[in-house]
Amino acid sequence: MFEAILKNVREKTPLVHNITNYVTVNDVANSVLACGGSPIMADDPKEVGEITSICNALAINIGTLNERTIESMIIAGKAANQMGLPVILDPVGAGASSIRTNTVYRLLDEVQFAVIRGNLSEIKTVHAGSGNTKGVDAAAEDVINEDNIDEMVQFAKGVSKQTGAVIAITGAIDIVANEEKAYVIKNGHPMMSKITGTGCMLSAVVATYCGANPQEIVKSTAAAVCAMGLCGELAYQKVEETNGGTSSLRTYLIDTMSRLDFTQLQGGMKIESR
Repeated sequence: MFEAILKNVREKTPLVHNITNYVTVNDVANSVLACGGSPIMADDPKEVGEITSICNALAINIGTLNERTIESMIIAGKAANQMGLPVILDPVGAGASSIRTNTVYRLLDEVQFAVIRGNLSEIKTVHAGSGNTKGVDAAAEDVINEDNIDEMVQFAKGVSKQTGAVIAITGAIDIVANEEKAYVIKNGHPMMSKITGTGCMLSAVVATYCGANPQEIVKSTAAAVCAMGLCGELAYQKVEETNGGTSSLRTYLIDTMSRLDFTQLQGGMKIESR
């Protein structure tokens, strides 16, 4: 299903511009490298447009905002749109503060996104302008489970229609959807939530996959979500074998991503179409 997607990532080595947060920037860069891309980080308004112009994709992450980087995100996003490059938005903590929520809406007004990836609370904020975000984590009640999964699939499709972007809602169960089609993905491990930045890393991996496959945004996003989840499972197995902890999981997660091939992904992915 995703063989060509992975092959293109490895063979094309897409250059991905990440305007991301300083808490997770190193892990983001290493994740792009591990999955087969090449990262570049620039956030000064004087150079972001030029840097974006040489890239294959742009990932915008609002995890640590300030006025300078907000302006850089707008400049880079418009430059990417002019070149037809996929732009990925990670609305970290949208709903937790007015500056985060307002920035998301300014970005949505001024930049066309190919993918918006966040937890359910963040995506609800994208949809309605307010949400129950608990810091940068989803609120306890914002969980996708077997009881509400059909409702959440329809919600994701609706937000896709509203924004014109593929919507990736990630958590215990993941949904990747456009207006017409959705993938439900059940890969991953709960321990991944104990590491700062797995969501940021995933958004960068999504950008890498989309940068290598710009005509297959929905499939590329689903492939990236499956890959990250499966790598989390494999990393947890290594943690158990070595009696490690969260720091070990972080290392093994990047290790497994760097070694992942299609045979592994095909054998381990838990995905269905809706």
